[in-house]
Order: sequence, then structure tokens, then C-alpha cells
Amino acid sequence: MQKSKKTVDLSYLADNWPSPLVARNQLLEFSGGLLHPRTMANHDCFGTGPKNPIRVGRKIGYPVKSIIEWMEERAAPQKMEVM
Repeated sequence: MQKSKKTVDLSYLADNWPSPLVARNQLLEFSGGLLHPRTMANHDCFGTGPKNPIRVGRKIGYPVKSIIEWMEERAAPQKMEVM
């Protein structure tokens, strides 16, 4: 089975972020409100979160590239109906 082609491009998120890492508690800001830190904590617990999370003390962070790839894998374009 072939992997489907990426249909949503979120690479512009990296252009607007000032750091190569995103702290878990900044996911709402980074994603424009699409990702909640508690949701990501659950994904990390089940092993379904982004690749290469980084722990510094009690804080968790993710490389920007990993977050974007993870979001793109789960994103689907929404078709809007015009009334």
C-alpha cells in the first residue's frame, strides 16, 4: 500500500515561529488554537505524538519540524459549502 500524498501544507507555521523548538505549553499559540497541550500530553503517553520530544526538567518541547510533520499527517482539507 502506498502512502497518500500530503494534502495540507503547514510549513508556513515554521516561518512565523521564533525558535527551533515549541514548548508543549505553547502549542495553542503555535498552532493557532488547533492543538491543546493536554491533548499532546495524551498523545505522548500513548506514543502517538510527534517524533523526538525533548525533556528539560519538567518541561517538554518538540522540534518545529516534527510538530509540523505530525500535524500534516493528521490534517485533511475541509470543503466549505457556500449557501
